[in-house]
Amino acid sequence: MDRTQYEVEIKHHAFIKAMERGIHPDLIENCIKNGGIRRFGKNYVKFMTKSVICVGEVIGLKIKIITIERREK
Repeated sequence: MDRTQYEVEIKHHAFIKAMERGIHPDLIENCIKNGGIRRFGKNYVKFMTKSVICVGEVIGLKIKIITIERREK
């Protein structure tokens, strides 16, 4: 999957929850731009780094990030 072909939108709720969980916006951006990609289900995708997981839904040419969480070690 080529992430440059999609426009990424972070939902307001996901961003607020990430701030409550202590996940800095720089970590979120790094995860989306440089993290590993894993598709699951029919329309869902995970961006993963060592510390953060961003879960998004693919809708057309847009990826909507619906949740952001810390990665379990």
